[in-house]
Amino acid sequence: MRELGLMTINRVAAVAGSRQQAGGKTRKRIEKSTYVETKTVTTPNGPHDLKLFARGGQIGLTEMTETGELTFIPLQRIRTHRTPSQAGTYRWYNDYRLPQESGGGTVTVRLHGNDDDRTRRFNRTENVRPIPPGDPDFERLYRRRNDAESINRHLDDTLWLRRAHSIGHLRQTLNLLTYALGINALALHLHRQRLAPPHAA
Repeated sequence: MRELGLMTINRVAAVAGSRQQAGGKTRKRIEKSTYVETKTVTTPNGPHDLKLFARGGQIGLTEMTETGELTFIPLQRIRTHRTPSQAGTYRWYNDYRLPQESGGGTVTVRLHGNDDDRTRRFNRTENVRPIPPGDPDFERLYRRRNDAESINRHLDDTLWLRRAHSIGHLRQTLNLLTYALGINALALHLHRQRLAPPHAA
C-alpha cells in the first residue's frame, strides 16, 4: 500500500482461531484488540478526547457495560483515500462517522505507520485494515482472493520444475501478460455463454 499505492484486503491474525473441541463444542474466534490512538473531536460541550481502538482490523470505541465489562462499538467507514508523498510513496487514511454521543461528524484515522508508532512499538498496518471484516465491502472484495490464488496455482502448475518458460524478465513479463489475457478471455467467453438466451429447439 505504501510503496505501490495499491490497497490490500485481508484479515487480521486472530488471538485464537475457531476450532472444534471435545464434546462437539466449537471454540469461537477471538479477535486481536488493541489501543490505536486518541483523537480530539468537537462536541456540543466542547473539545473531547476520543480513544480509538482496533478489533479484528476495525476501528471503534469502547463502552463500559453495567457489569463493568468493555464492549467494542465499531465505527462506520465512510471512505478510504490516499495521498502521494514527495518521496514517491503513499499515505492512506480512513474517514469514519462518529455517533451522536461522541459529537457526530467524522474522524480521520491514519492507516500507515509513522515515527510515533515505531516509538511505542505499535504496528498499525498489522492491527488496522482499510476495509476490515464487518465492512459492507469486505465480503464482496475478499471473495476474489480464492480466484486469484487458484489462478496463481494454475500458473505454477504450467512451470516445469517451477522454472520459467523463457529467459529474461522482459520475456517472462510477456508470458505473464499473455497468460492473464488468455484467462480473462476465457472468463469473458464463459460469462457471455451464461447470459446468452437458450437456443430454440
